[in-house]
Amino acid sequence: MLALITFFGASEALGQKKPVLKKKTVVKKAPAPATPVYTVETGTIMRARMNSAISSKTAAVGNTFTSTVTEPVYSSTGVVVIPTGSTLTARITNVKKAAKGGEPGQIDVSFVSVRLPNGRTRSINGSLTDLESGKTKSDNEGSATASKMKNRKIIFIGGGAAGGAVLGAMVGGGKATAIGAVIGAGAGFLGERFLKGPEAEVKSGTEFSVYLNQAIAMPRFVEVNP
Repeated sequence: MLALITFFGASEALGQKKPVLKKKTVVKKAPAPATPVYTVETGTIMRARMNSAISSKTAAVGNTFTSTVTEPVYSSTGVVVIPTGSTLTARITNVKKAAKGGEPGQIDVSFVSVRLPNGRTRSINGSLTDLESGKTKSDNEGSATASKMKNRKIIFIGGGAAGGAVLGAMVGGGKATAIGAVIGAGAGFLGERFLKGPEAEVKSGTEFSVYLNQAIAMPRFVEVNP
């Protein structure tokens, strides 16, 4: 009897149809279109204004400071990628305090990033330069490009007994010489044998230029990130 029950139970199980599982239809989303980027060429000049003061007397290597872009920066095709109001961050790479013998203080800086008003941030490689040095050219879109800097290094250098600083050029590690406009009350100083030279004091609101050492690629600037 038990054998018959087992047989019929098995027969019923064999007679049942297995449920058919329907395959789910997977809808593939189309990839979002790539955001076009535009190139800002090597040698492009950016105009900026200091947001705070720095001094060779108190500055230290590794300190950072910020400045605000005062003119829009265009791509090679005339598209605005860095608008007015963007923030440049610079790092102090070398400091020399003023010394006796009339030696002025010096501050060497490197610009490492730019932050746009919409929050987008991009690393850059920029150096101090002088827009009024006769070494620049402008294209039809209004962007300024400087000639190759070669071995010229631009630094902030103490600019006079009344304080302030000038942009100084060092070629091949030579002595700095004034090439830019004075950022203070006086351009020259009298180097007495035992007289301490002026510190490099760069005041808040000081305007200067930044030379882009490497090209960057960025999207067209929009007010808010998508």
